[in-house]
Formats: sequence, structure tokens, C-alpha cells
Amino acid sequence: MPKLPNISVHCHIWRNGFDSHVFVQTALIDFYSNFGKVGRSRRVFDEMPDRYVYAWTMIVSANVRTRELSFARGFFEEMPERNTTTWNTIIDGYAKMGSFDSAELLFNQMSVREIISWTTMITCYSQHQKFREALAIFNEKISNGIHPNKLTMATIILACAHLGALDLGKEIHLYILHNGFDVDVYIGSSLIDMYAKCGSLDRSLSVFFKLWEKNLFCWNSVIDELAVHGYADEALKMFRGMEKERIKPNGITFISVLSAYTHAGLVEEGRRMFLSMIDDYSILPKVGYYGCMVDLLSKEGVLKDALELIISMKVEPNNIIWGALLRGCKLHKNLEIVEVTVKELMALEPNNSDHYNLLVNMYAEVNRWGEVGKIQAAMKNIVVEKKCPGSSWIEMERKIHQFAASDKSHLASSEIYILLAKLGGQLKLAGYVPELIWRDLA
Repeated sequence: MPKLPNISVHCHIWRNGFDSHVFVQTALIDFYSNFGKVGRSRRVFDEMPDRYVYAWTMIVSANVRTRELSFARGFFEEMPERNTTTWNTIIDGYAKMGSFDSAELLFNQMSVREIISWTTMITCYSQHQKFREALAIFNEKISNGIHPNKLTMATIILACAHLGALDLGKEIHLYILHNGFDVDVYIGSSLIDMYAKCGSLDRSLSVFFKLWEKNLFCWNSVIDELAVHGYADEALKMFRGMEKERIKPNGITFISVLSAYTHAGLVEEGRRMFLSMIDDYSILPKVGYYGCMVDLLSKEGVLKDALELIISMKVEPNNIIWGALLRGCKLHKNLEIVEVTVKELMALEPNNSDHYNLLVNMYAEVNRWGEVGKIQAAMKNIVVEKKCPGSSWIEMERKIHQFAASDKSHLASSEIYILLAKLGGQLKLAGYVPELIWRDLA
């Protein structure tokens, strides 16, 4: 928040007799709120002999800006006349604070909703991971004959990406083309990301190559998605193409490139890129960059180097860093380093039993039953934390279905589990399903 200037603007206004001028007072309300002095804004407002609608809007906005929503709502309720700007301001304030019920209640009370009103609610839901609600508002908007703007389209494409709603994403893309939207870097990058996340990499690349202008976000999106889908060579070629176009990479770019090296198992190339990021582009490595390198080294069995890298880190390693090394130890059966790793993870996550169980299994494999007994005894004294079940979405006939691990709340759950059991039986007969998986299905 900027500091108030040394010269008192308000004092000069008062000395020159402008303190009762309604437009000057309104400007003072905005002036003080910009410097975080919303209390002074309220005093100026209270002293105004005449208040027109813009002054009311300004005092509501001032309190929303400083997140004092109780005051903002009070002024809003007192307004003799409300315009759509004030409605949008208070709704946006509640939305940004995560107060969805209040935001939605006010939205539903609006007699006239303009494009900003609809976009505010859609953005609100999307920013708080409520993508199905965002799609519902979008569909209602279209059915009410409200034409979306560029921001609305980019936001709703984002919702489709997170839900994996490919068919709906295609329809929105078609809507964009038929309604004269310019597929610029803003909408284009959203489409690239949406198609890739929905598994349609060909469409994602098609959008990318058709763009007349490609910004850093477009390049980052396509490099990342190629790496995620296992096309490491193509991701690295795209990175080199980005360099030829003189687009300067940022930290997100290097996360994707290092991920591509991990998928390809290119250790030395990954090391060189990591150093180039620091030396040539002056990007100081954070936890995420170290995580990519530790993951690369661990997967390729260079476990001692991975441990040395963690020890040399300029930032404190977290459970993700140690977890990457742990997976490498498990993969390459390195009991020496896994002991160090689990010790660190036990300190970071004392109630996570997965680390204990992994160490028990590795000790059991080499018949070190004494250590097995000690760990099992220690596990009796810990309170095992409950984990949030994983969830996923699937789109069928333009309807989004959500599923969570071990959840039977879906209307068709009985039929789903019966089908899974049948599939499990067939896979077991074919020799593809381990006994443990078959037991879970049954």
C-alpha cells in the first residue's frame, strides 16, 4: 500500500473552500481508499451534504477494496438508488473473499444483469475451483441471450480444461469461431491448454500452429503438455523453436523442459539445462525446480547425486522433494539412502504412515526383521492422518460426473462396481491383475 504524500491534499482543499464540493469529496473518498485509509473515506462521505449515486458507488468500492465487506454491505443497503456498477462491485468483493452464498444471493437479486455481472460470477467460481458451477452460470447466461466477452470465453475454457469436458470445450471453440471472436494469444492459449488437458493433443497443437502471434504463455502451454503426455523429444524441439523466435523463457518454461528431460531420462542434458537456467537466464531455483532435478536423478538411479543436490539446496527441502527421492529409492531398492529419506519425511509428516510402511516392506525384503519390529512398534504410537480421497470427472452427453475414491454416492455406483468386478475377473483370468487389485475390486 503506498504512503500518503507529505503535503496534505485534503488540507489544501479545505483552505481553498472546495471541501463542500460534491465531486471533490467523491474524489477524496477514492484518494484515501487508494492509500488504505478507508476510515477517512468514510468520514468524508459522512460529511457530504449531498450524495449522488457515484459517491455511494465510490464508498462501497472503497470498503470492498480494503476487504471491509460489513461496511460495504451496510452502505450498499442504505443506497437510495443502486446501479449495476455497485451491484457488480459488492458481488465481486464477496466472490474474492470466497463468500459464494452471499455473492450468489446478490447476483440472483439483480433486476438487470450485464455482461460484467455474469463474468464476475463465472470468474468467481473458476478461481475457487468450482468449475461445474461456473459452467452452469455460463449456460444460464447464454440461455438469457447475454453475449459473452473475451474474458468470459477464456474463463469458461479454463473450466472445461479442469473438468476434462472435451465435447463442451469443442462446442465453445465452435461458438468462438461462429461469433466472430478473435482467436488471439489470450483465447488461443486457453484453447491450447484445454485441448491438451482433455487429452486431445492434436487439436491443441493445431490451435497453436494456427496462431498468428504466440506469447510466452502459448509456448509454455504447448511445451508443458507435450512433456506431460510423454513426448519429450517434441517438447524439447518446441523449446528450441521458442528460442529461435527470441521468446525469453521464464521459470515455468524450465519446469516443463526439466519435466521433459525426466520423461526422456536425459540426466546430463537435464543438468546442463538446470545450470543454464541459473547462469544464462538468472533464474534462481526454487523448490519446484529442485524437485524436477531430484525426480530426474532419482528415476534414473543417480540417488547419491540426488541426495547431494538436496543437501546443497538454497531453500529448505519439503516433503515433495524428499518424496521424489523416496520413490527413486523404492524403484532402485537403495536401502541406505531410503533410511535417510524416511527419517526426513517422518520429521516433516510424522502422521503419514505410508513412509513407515515403505520402509517396513524394504526391510522385510532383505530379512531385517528386527528393524521391521521396531518400526511397527513405533507406528502404534502415531495418529495416522486421514487423507482427502482423490476425485476425477468424466463428461457424458454434456453432463459432468464426479467420482471420488471409495465413493458410492453416484446414482449408478451399483452398476459401476458390478461392471468393475466383471472386468477384474476377466483381467485376472488373462493374468493381468495382481491378487491385491482383484481383492479391492471384489
